[in-house]
Amino acid sequence: MKYRDFGSTGWQVSEIGYGMWGMAGWKGSDDDQSERSLDLAVERGVNFFDTAWGYGEGHSERLLGELLRRHPDKKLYAASKIPPKNFKWPAKPEYSLEQSYPAEHIREYTDKTLANLGTEQIDLMQLHTWDDRWADREEWKRAVEDLKKQGKIAAMGISMNRWEPENGMRALESGLIDAVQVIYNIFDQAPEDVLFPYCREHGIGVIARVPFDEGTLTGNITRDTVFPEGDWRATYFVPENLEASADRADRLRPLVPQGMTMAEMALRFILENPDVGTIIPGMRKAPHVKANTGTSDGKGLPAGLKEQLRDHRWDRVPTSWSQ
Repeated sequence: MKYRDFGSTGWQVSEIGYGMWGMAGWKGSDDDQSERSLDLAVERGVNFFDTAWGYGEGHSERLLGELLRRHPDKKLYAASKIPPKNFKWPAKPEYSLEQSYPAEHIREYTDKTLANLGTEQIDLMQLHTWDDRWADREEWKRAVEDLKKQGKIAAMGISMNRWEPENGMRALESGLIDAVQVIYNIFDQAPEDVLFPYCREHGIGVIARVPFDEGTLTGNITRDTVFPEGDWRATYFVPENLEASADRADRLRPLVPQGMTMAEMALRFILENPDVGTIIPGMRKAPHVKANTGTSDGKGLPAGLKEQLRDHRWDRVPTSWSQ
């Protein structure tokens, strides 16, 4: 496993981290399987784990807490997210700060997360949604400052809305944000335009989420894909999105090098960017852990492929189904 500087925190984080959404609330999630996968990830050098209270109303956080206790001899970085008070994702322009992140709510859910983890401090706490209209409000700033002073959080971050990588730039200017979590993959290259250069200049850590575009970039989604009842992806891959995504995946298939999967190519594309501190693919099963961590070998992509993949940039705007 290769490690990278995470902004100005002084942390060395595994460039392949672990996204824990699929371990709570997804169809087919299983705690025993999750624990085995998490332990295998630690064994293979993963030291950054990202969860949220919203993943099973704290269930995923409790799984992470148990992992920390199983490996007391290792420094594992725990990151979680505070849900918006109205429990609506993503943040929409009409939502007020009072509906989303009033100070008492930030404090309350930080305490809930710490209780779920069983720790006195979390390495990285994040706001699970964001809208830059809130950037100048003092309430959230004071709450963050207080939590840092109290030692309850070591660093603070925001998770940016899907396909809105610049809706958060004013928050970064506050100087209180140590990290951003943003969708970045072969299709979603827009963070490179403004966000990444700013983070590089100001020492803000970058977490790349949704590296496989919710499954499209694994190569397993086609126009005929049907998701089980209750699977979140069924609400995301509505016909409009499924057909367009499958068509774009088909255009990528000829570029996948021999001996490499599309998923591996997708991760290696992100790893080519030094602005990214860590990537957090979901890894519910041991084969996923082995395949994803195996890309952290310093080899990168074959010559010329990165530039070819740049032509597959897909600039999208939020819709009713993009969540």
